[in-house]
Amino acid sequence: MTIFSVLDLAPIAEGGDAAASFRNSLDLARHTEALGFHRYWLAEHHGMPGIASAATSVLIGHIAGGTSSIRVGAGGIMLPNHSPLVIAEQFGTLESLYPGRIDLGLGRAPGSDQVAARALRRNLDTDPDAFPRDVVELMEYFSKDSRLPVTAVPGKGLAPQFWILGSSLFGAQLAAYLGLPYSFASHFAPQMMMQAIEVYRNNFQPSAHLAEPYVMLGYNVFAADTDEEAHYLASSWQQSFVSLRNGRPIRLPAPVRDYTDTLAPHERALLDHVLSCAAIGTPATVSHTMREFLARTGADELIITCNTYEHAARRRSYELVAALRPELQPDP
Repeated sequence: MTIFSVLDLAPIAEGGDAAASFRNSLDLARHTEALGFHRYWLAEHHGMPGIASAATSVLIGHIAGGTSSIRVGAGGIMLPNHSPLVIAEQFGTLESLYPGRIDLGLGRAPGSDQVAARALRRNLDTDPDAFPRDVVELMEYFSKDSRLPVTAVPGKGLAPQFWILGSSLFGAQLAAYLGLPYSFASHFAPQMMMQAIEVYRNNFQPSAHLAEPYVMLGYNVFAADTDEEAHYLASSWQQSFVSLRNGRPIRLPAPVRDYTDTLAPHERALLDHVLSCAAIGTPATVSHTMREFLARTGADELIITCNTYEHAARRRSYELVAALRPELQPDP
């Protein structure tokens, strides 16, 4: 059975602010919890005018405190920005407050440019082995038998669910070696998705955390009552994505009709690539597209993101996806 979850990029829309984004996030978390979605993730980004989730662990606490059953976590924490001890203490605190509901997804990208990355940690480590070492150290802080010279309080003896995130083969190899679940960022960087899935599954080593490989894939969905309306709503995300790829991050803009017709060829090529991991249209259109994607990837879980300018449209899109869940399950 394929599990459906939510990736909330905490969008800041044109004319809005972070406070409005946080209100919308809590409302969406409660809404998707009632609809039966499994987990709700927030991602660490810095210096991005259209994303409000920079203080990721703080926002996770806000969402977990306002919900009752849905798992809440980081998709992810960009570990090169932080000391492992600080993250252990933050997520030890979250796991203490909301036991059995906290996920800790770890990535090695900075979630920003190099200027912001240096401002965050100042002494950037360019050693390619730094991220695996930091992951192992972080996990050790949670061990009941930790042999580290400093104790994470709270943290030691607690068990948030660890994940490795990635958009290349590096994360796939590390997740397989450590025996952890793996989440691939196919919602914005699908280039190496199939190869990464294969590497992860073929090299997976069972661990105390996980007996068999488990793959979650990022996926964009814009569902509406008509195909035309869905493509109109998706144009906000498309504008934001193209602008980011052109080096100009912006707040989430209002939708426009026929946006893709205005793009230069290289911009259209960028967008077409990421649209390979997207479903846009009516429930029937979305169902067909998602079914093909699941058959191609064999994903254990989809973490679905939907950035629309109007919050009500985002709520509606998740409603329509939730209603499709039974028909999207694989045949026996």
